[in-house]
Amino acid sequence: MKTTRLALTILAVWLTCACSGGEGPSETTMLEARAARISKSLADSTSAADADKPIARWNLPAELAEISGLALTPDQRLFAHNDETARITEIDYRRGTIVKHFVVAETGDFEGLTYAGDHFILLTSNGVLYEFTEGENGERVDCTTLDLQLGKECEFEGVTYDANTNSLVLACKNPGDKKLEDAIVLYRYPLSGGDGAKPTMQVIPLADLKENTWKKLRPTDITVDPSSGNYVMVSAQERALLEITPAGEAVVVRSLGDRHPQAEGVAVTRDHILIISDEASSAAATLTLYRWP
Repeated sequence: MKTTRLALTILAVWLTCACSGGEGPSETTMLEARAARISKSLADSTSAADADKPIARWNLPAELAEISGLALTPDQRLFAHNDETARITEIDYRRGTIVKHFVVAETGDFEGLTYAGDHFILLTSNGVLYEFTEGENGERVDCTTLDLQLGKECEFEGVTYDANTNSLVLACKNPGDKKLEDAIVLYRYPLSGGDGAKPTMQVIPLADLKENTWKKLRPTDITVDPSSGNYVMVSAQERALLEITPAGEAVVVRSLGDRHPQAEGVAVTRDHILIISDEASSAAATLTLYRWP
């Protein structure tokens, strides 16, 4: 009789854990330990050499095999989307877990994701913006669209929100004008300009970037460092990491090396973590964290 009562008690505890979110005590402890290790690494690592050493690296599930753009919300939650899909996934980057996902009501060739003010913006390769608010887990949300009419000028793969100018910054991967192939081409679209707002183009010759060794640099994502206001970019084909000022002056120009075979997304947190996402290649897609700067 005592054995039966004990079994029922254990079963009741297990059911309570399952209903409250699916994480048992041991898993919760493990996830908290992961977050604690990252905090310790940030506090303990102070040398410049440590910037090249990951403080965490998470394998991502199959539904994020083609992970593309990354975006941080003002409360520092990380969201991602798959290339060519409008499924938005929240990732707990300190614990290496998936929090939730929701789906935008439209589909398209989506290549970049950012958060501006109080809503998300997805960018297609031909410069169409899809705006929408955050959904609940499993929810399908509506959106509005805006075509910037830049499809013939550029193939885009990255977008970020610059709060200092209240504008979107779009990174051009492949410019339509062959004369711009030896330059970084950015477009800025002001969000306070009303219906008459027009994008402006910025051209940064690669020859002007100190320590640059690439003849081409094709950005696959862009973000704003919240501390400096500088633009941080990754390029999958060149395996490059680049930080420039808004005026186009180089701050960091370095190789990502073999650790990042297909860098498609980048984000920088307020507490100085650089996050890079890689699509699946010969192995699973990954999310890698570094100290920054």
